[in-house]
Amino acid sequence: MLNRINTAMRQVANQSARQAIAKAISVRSTRLVSTGRNAVMALGLTAIATLALMFFKPEIADRIQALSPFSEAVASPAPEEMPAMANLMDEAAGAADTEEAIASVSTGNNAMIGTDLQQQRVTQWISKRYRVANDATNMLVSAAYLTGKEVQIDPLLILAVMAIESRFNPFAESPVGAQGLMQVMSKVHHDKFAEMGGTRAALNPVANIRVGALILKEYVARGGSVEAGLKRYVGAAAMDSDDGYGAKVLGEYDRLKAVAGGKRVSAFATMASRAAPRIQPIPNAVPEKTADINNEKTALEDRARRQANVAQYTSL
Repeated sequence: MLNRINTAMRQVANQSARQAIAKAISVRSTRLVSTGRNAVMALGLTAIATLALMFFKPEIADRIQALSPFSEAVASPAPEEMPAMANLMDEAAGAADTEEAIASVSTGNNAMIGTDLQQQRVTQWISKRYRVANDATNMLVSAAYLTGKEVQIDPLLILAVMAIESRFNPFAESPVGAQGLMQVMSKVHHDKFAEMGGTRAALNPVANIRVGALILKEYVARGGSVEAGLKRYVGAAAMDSDDGYGAKVLGEYDRLKAVAGGKRVSAFATMASRAAPRIQPIPNAVPEKTADINNEKTALEDRARRQANVAQYTSL
């Protein structure tokens, strides 16, 4: 009888011990799970806060990358020298030899080409802002600077027009036929594409930039100021207003100029217009004749571009 009592007591004691151990393990596991969840949540909130801070202050991302021991390994390689313009214009034999055209420009205007550092700053900023591959952006910026020097027009103004017109999409086309980076009406300006293989060269980035720059320079000379030239470029020469197109282009031009000068300009800044466009008279401006106003080709371009683009510019 005594043995039975002892056996029963041992069983009860063992069962109580097992229950206590199981309860302790359960409590410990619950605490570990809770601690793990809290740690993961804290890490997640920290990551979200860091990303938000980097979004509003991109320079912080650059500093973090610079502190990384792998920054040199992952750094993008220095942009290679761009191929000759002739290689980018397969069917533009007449205008392919850009080096000769540039050589004919007075050496006193070398400021048009900018420095390598300025072009690199502009390239990186445009690449981030418009989400275009760095190599492709480098080609477009180089083409704009070379064309600006050849045509004698500010390359940053060319890039600003490209930004507003197509957001650097070389294959953009409006419903009325404005094509390419600078949204050139190839049907209207077919004569300017004649030496580059015809209107099919309108989607060639280099050809489009060159023809667009020639048109812009001509319109600025006719209007007597950059603002008047941009108003004609958008097809609003006969209108009272260009619906803010010129102010948007000049606003982007101001940002590009600041970037080229080494100032910090966020690539995520809103596309604000220049608040009060300054009048910039052009020396020796070509007076516009009455015959030019009534020119059928210019009127056709004005109407077509106006109908296609006004809604786009007002929505930017």
